[in-house]
Amino acid sequence: MIETWTAELPHGIRLSCRSAGARGRPLMLFLHGFPEGAFAWDALLAHFARPENGGFRCVAPNLRGFGRSSAPAEVAAYKPALLIQDILALAASEHPEGRIATLVGHDWGGALAWAAANAQPAHISRLVIINAPHPATFARELRGNPAQQRASAYMHFLARPDAEALLAEDDYRRLWPFFTRMNAGPDGLGWLTGAMRQRYRELWQHGLTGACNLYRVTPLKPPLAGKTTADDIPQPGAAQAHISVPTLVLWALQDTALLPALLDGLDAWVPQLTVEKIPGATHWVVHEQPDRVAAYIQQFIAGT
Repeated sequence: MIETWTAELPHGIRLSCRSAGARGRPLMLFLHGFPEGAFAWDALLAHFARPENGGFRCVAPNLRGFGRSSAPAEVAAYKPALLIQDILALAASEHPEGRIATLVGHDWGGALAWAAANAQPAHISRLVIINAPHPATFARELRGNPAQQRASAYMHFLARPDAEALLAEDDYRRLWPFFTRMNAGPDGLGWLTGAMRQRYRELWQHGLTGACNLYRVTPLKPPLAGKTTADDIPQPGAAQAHISVPTLVLWALQDTALLPALLDGLDAWVPQLTVEKIPGATHWVVHEQPDRVAAYIQQFIAGT
């Protein structure tokens, strides 16, 4: 059974959460991406909370700026260090030692999971990344791969000052195509039913400024003609990009926004790395194939 509740964090941020499993059990934390919310993880929350699948305490917050969670207006309030503070404070409220047995992230949630595992490896036992580029390989591809530059060009639209107003127009006319734009599969949108569309409407009605601020604050965007060049894209150093915890990367190969070349050379930054490529799946693989995603994660947990 999925429960909904709100975490009031000590530093004044409120995160609306969905969860399954008893408190006191090892913690699995699930971080969503854009333009999604915590409900995207419901199938996995229920799966891993079952005793036969580990009996974990499974928690998925709506990240800062999404749904009913706190949504500061200032762009600077969305710096990665501040969102990582949210994640670690939530973990501390759920586990007496603040330890995350398995941190799972997709898209922007994956970007934050990479950063959290780099900054606080002592708090995270395992890392699972789903179609979210490591900062070092993303910077490399944005600097030198024209195909990835084209695939990521949409980031500049989402960073516009009027992006949230444009996205909300005409029943979110510009938001729905994000699901198709990152989908090259033949039937990848069967999950986007009328009921699911309504869940997204209800999520987006709480505002989009916080979500767009993630794109405004990041320096990892492709070059923009007349404004920025490849040299403006920072390349993280070893200290900012090394991941010491065991890591599983699941990569849906039909993702048209995040190309498979982002996996090249990843083991140089992540020594304890397992990669599973998923053919015929798109950026929205968590919706499309939740059982397959759960099986890969289950196998990874058993092996570590």
